[in-house]
Amino acid sequence: MSKSVLKALAATTLSGALAGVIATPLMAQTYNLGRAALPAEIAAWDIAVEPDGTGLPEGSGDVYDGEELWVESCASCHGDFGEGAGAFPVIAGGEGTLTDRRPVKTVGSYWPYLSTVWDYVHRSMPFGNAQILSADETYAITAYILYSNGLVDDDFVLSRDNFLDVEMPNADGFYIDDRIDSEVPQFSAEPCMSDCGEAVHITRRATDLQSTPEGAVTVFALDRQPEAPAEGTDDAAMTDEPMAEDVAAEPETPALDPALVAAGEGLWRQCRSCHTVDNGGRNGTGPNLFGVVDRAAGAVEGFRYSNPMQEVAAEGLVWTHEELDAFLADPRGYMRGTRMSFRGLRDEADRAAMIAYLQSFAE
Repeated sequence: MSKSVLKALAATTLSGALAGVIATPLMAQTYNLGRAALPAEIAAWDIAVEPDGTGLPEGSGDVYDGEELWVESCASCHGDFGEGAGAFPVIAGGEGTLTDRRPVKTVGSYWPYLSTVWDYVHRSMPFGNAQILSADETYAITAYILYSNGLVDDDFVLSRDNFLDVEMPNADGFYIDDRIDSEVPQFSAEPCMSDCGEAVHITRRATDLQSTPEGAVTVFALDRQPEAPAEGTDDAAMTDEPMAEDVAAEPETPALDPALVAAGEGLWRQCRSCHTVDNGGRNGTGPNLFGVVDRAAGAVEGFRYSNPMQEVAAEGLVWTHEELDAFLADPRGYMRGTRMSFRGLRDEADRAAMIAYLQSFAE
């Protein structure tokens, strides 16, 4: 058979095969690969938890157990108190920052549903060793996260039964994406290319508003000396300062021991993840502590204190040296229900150093 005949037969066969493929819908072909997944197999993969509680397993966990699990499995990345470590996310705090230039998006400040917390922890955490947590352990860690954000008390127990009773602060902070209805129509019409609006006319200029002065610019001397008082004028009468004999002698504050303050600064490193101590500093997971020594308890404006702290503040508690020493020794023993997770300073010298360091930041 000649080469020309072979080429003709090949072309005819190929064209016929292609025509058959094109004429037959690809999706209608049966490849006979694999099998349908069994209900048990689907259930094993279907571990998602929805906002209405669908998918939540039976179980429960409390804040105290959650704290232990957090220290073991979560703190290395997210910090002992949820403040974040390195480049890992902050979990607690951030209240009232969503309108800031750099909002702090945490479980307490941003997440709208508690189911997202439970589902994410159970499905993806701990990082690098996911899905090792039981349902009870996940309930406990979720309870501790709520506690770290000031949303529950330290005796709270989270379970499937009370899961939907927990209201997240930002639950109403989201809205349905309606851009299909609100924005797409505006950009779907033919664009206007000419005579699209009224002509623009200049009505006033900056010089008319005197915001751009004309002529020479006045130069103010920065080294001008104060004028001498008129002759015969009593110098004392020209000042508002009281006479020396009229000023009552103020009691001198005992000087702080620099070595003690330095020791306190070293101890402060375990506190700065939650507190600031500079004048005008922001509140973190805990309140700013500038001027805390001898200040009334619960007095930092804008910070949301726990109920126990609000109660002792109403009773007139003042953070004297003695009260601070007792609190720092055992925060939870001193004030049951405090949201402060710090275990305390057992050594009396350490507490004295910490108080001296705090006392160095005062008006």
